[in-house]
Amino acid sequence: MDEKIILTGEDGEELELYILEETRIGGMDYILASDVESGDGNCYILKDKSDSADTEAVYEIVEDEKELDYLINLFAELLDDVDLEF
Repeated sequence: MDEKIILTGEDGEELELYILEETRIGGMDYILASDVESGDGNCYILKDKSDSADTEAVYEIVEDEKELDYLINLFAELLDDVDLEF
């Protein structure tokens, strides 16, 4: 995937991320993204928190350890040629 998203924090700081993979579980959309296009970088798993009234997608970084562990394993299976480390 060559898609990018830009996250804007509450302090206005922007973080440009490259989307590596997307999946939908239990009606919720998740994105695996990295701060580098290829090679070693920081990975983030984002949950789509948007509702129908939002004009732009609203994402939040998954921080719940149980949810994060499950998603790391799922994305590792989807991307069997990539070594994920968080």
